[in-house]
Amino acid sequence: MKSCQPIGGSSKTHILEMGRELPSNPTYFSKLPRALTDPFAEIPLPAASSRVDYEGELAVVIGRGGRDIAPEDTWDAVAGLTVLNDISMRDYQRRTIQWFAGKTWEASTPVGPAVVTPDELDYPGALELLVTVNGEERQRAPIADLVFDVPELVSDLSRIFTLRPGDIIATGTPGGVGEAMESFLADGDVVEVTITGLGSIRNRFREVR
Repeated sequence: MKSCQPIGGSSKTHILEMGRELPSNPTYFSKLPRALTDPFAEIPLPAASSRVDYEGELAVVIGRGGRDIAPEDTWDAVAGLTVLNDISMRDYQRRTIQWFAGKTWEASTPVGPAVVTPDELDYPGALELLVTVNGEERQRAPIADLVFDVPELVSDLSRIFTLRPGDIIATGTPGGVGEAMESFLADGDVVEVTITGLGSIRNRFREVR
């Protein structure tokens, strides 16, 4: 994996629940590769943060990649799609206007469980994302809710830099995040993220002792 390029506020319901207007262009930030972890890993709740939040997302895994990719050529550059949970330490994320500090904690971002090739899916079609916390539904939205779809995001990022095999693009989360309800993750909580046709990731959160 070369890099992870998540998209901030790319889902209509999430943008609106946070009281912001729909953007004209996507907001980008980066995660270091060491932020990624196993789709079923136990994830530590760092003592330094009291506002740990979940964000279920569709993720794009780059295959052939390239530079200046036209939207109509996107799927030739993509290896497949998978599931990602963009765990966010909101107190660190909000310290400045730059989100990096709250988004790239080590071993905090589960991804998987498999990469499904585009020809196996009806994108966006009936693809739907569902997030539960301890079995309680928190997020549910069609992938079509994204403000910027996969072809737009891949094409736009490829104008900025060369996309390489193994790069991951997280496409944004729908409404229902914990921050909107002032409900953050605690010791023992289990978060499951499921996307139609892509499978589920499931992670328990534990306090660091």
